[in-house]
Amino acid sequence: MTGVQVRETEAFEKALRRFTKTCEKAGILADIKKHQHFEKPSDRRKRKLNAARRKARKRTTPYSYR
Repeated sequence: MTGVQVRETEAFEKALRRFTKTCEKAGILADIKKHQHFEKPSDRRKRKLNAARRKARKRTTPYSYR
């Protein structure tokens, strides 16, 4: 379980920001969003295949600013 210790002189907003950052790094929010709705196995394969295609295209595409 992710948690942060609130320091004595620390504002609540700052502690909350640190907590959300640690949750983001741990991948908790992404996992919750992923499990929010059931995903069919065929849809999961399609999503992973599209992500692999995007990654390969990004790797092979030359930089436009050079």
